[in-house]
Amino acid sequence: MSTVSTERHDRVLIVRIEREERRNAINRETAEGIEAALNLLDDDPDLWVGIITGTPNIFCAGTDIRERADLRMPRGGEYGVIRRRRNKPLIAAVEGYALGGGFEIALACDLIVASATAQFGLPETKRGLVATSGALFRAPRALPINVARELLITGRTLDPERAKDLGVVNAVTAPGKALDEALVMAAEICESSPTSVSLSLKAIEALYADADADGWKVTDDAKESNDQNLWMVLGEAA
Repeated sequence: MSTVSTERHDRVLIVRIEREERRNAINRETAEGIEAALNLLDDDPDLWVGIITGTPNIFCAGTDIRERADLRMPRGGEYGVIRRRRNKPLIAAVEGYALGGGFEIALACDLIVASATAQFGLPETKRGLVATSGALFRAPRALPINVARELLITGRTLDPERAKDLGVVNAVTAPGKALDEALVMAAEICESSPTSVSLSLKAIEALYADADADGWKVTDDAKESNDQNLWMVLGEAA
């Protein structure tokens, strides 16, 4: 059974991570599934907006470190989404925990809808690791710097109402309704010209291109220490 499924709603593509027995943690198969789904979104002219979501109880717990797999994909980078240069909007619909790489997936999207059950966190330092899928520079961009530091160095989580007040979450819904609200947002986007939407996203991306390049350099430097520590983490998890 595939760990990623897709569903079309008119011009909207829903991408579901479905590996709940492992808290929707990303392994190689799941990364390949996300890559294929987002390639479809990018390449099909009849699709204008994407939504990425998890299962009703959890969005994503990040990398499945037990598998120690290469999760860099040809077009999307980590998980098939983190470094993707998209020309169509992508909305994260979050139910339950979005931790580590799960939060980094949400930060890589253009909009975030969270249900009241959502919790966002970057617990890598608790395991002797560093966030290496964009959070080192995307979290300080999306959040006040002291809040970003708080998440990055304490392992604390951010509840959806605080996340909305701070501007990282666009809307908070009742439990189980994040996808419904994301579909409403997607329908509103589809009322606009897809060319204008694409040009707007590209302009925003261009504003941050130099900062992103610096951010990835810092992140890649941090990855070296992660690689040295990962075997110890795996031993503790065994």
